[in-house]
Amino acid sequence: VQLQASGGGLVQAGGSLRLSCAASGRTDRGYARGWFRQAPGKEREFVAAVTWSGTNTKYADSVKGRFTISRDNAKNTVYLQMNSLKPEDTAVYYCAADPRWVAVMSGPRSWGQGTQVTVSS
Repeated sequence: VQLQASGGGLVQAGGSLRLSCAASGRTDRGYARGWFRQAPGKEREFVAAVTWSGTNTKYADSVKGRFTISRDNAKNTVYLQMNSLKPEDTAVYYCAADPRWVAVMSGPRSWGQGTQVTVSS
């Protein structure tokens, strides 16, 4: 599965952004999808994940109540709606895919390229 992320940019604190990640090549049917982020000087961390059906989601504590992950399987695309953004959300955001639910949150098989999100104070 090839993944292409988009939607990053510069936004003021309190603002919103929506990231998208489209899958191509081999179908992602049955794959769980997720988002990770990596801030400068820090390790990559899990942000959010959603099952193939969309019925189950998981969020890092730091983004609960502010970020929402969703997917449109007809478009092979997963979204990350980010509201109430904070400067500490600044990072490169990566999308991911894996047929295994646990793996998509810890060590996914497929990665997209990153998209930069910068939140100014």
